[in-house]
Amino acid sequence: MLGAALALAMTACGQHARNQAAAQRAAEEDAVRSFVRTVAADVSREGPAAWQRKFADRPEFFMASDGRLVFADAAAAARGIAELTHALPKIELHFGDDLRVDVLTPELAVVGSSYAEVQTDERGQQRTDSGYFTAVAERQQGHWRFRDAHWSSHP
Repeated sequence: MLGAALALAMTACGQHARNQAAAQRAAEEDAVRSFVRTVAADVSREGPAAWQRKFADRPEFFMASDGRLVFADAAAAARGIAELTHALPKIELHFGDDLRVDVLTPELAVVGSSYAEVQTDERGQQRTDSGYFTAVAERQQGHWRFRDAHWSSHP
């Protein structure tokens, strides 16, 4: 009798722990989704300068696009973003409803989403781009940032 009660109690504790873990994972997924939506809103409102706050400011950061390395590290990204703010003062960025989030740990997640953007250059010329975006998001000091990113554009 005591053994059955102990087994039941252990089962209940195990289920409670699984429920807590699932709730924590769902909360982390929601936080990453919110971060990605905020990225699109901030870039659309502020232009490319907003990217500086969205990319990890660490040597491990890199970004590739269409099969080539665009930024080898955070320092290259900072220089590139500074140049981009003059060449493309306005970007309207939208991530798709197909946004996927795979939480790997409480500090790391992989994201993937279709995207569409309208880039407006310094002369007012517009260029539309769309494709698929993937990234590793990392929580640093309580804030999510893209640790690595890749843009794959439709030809």
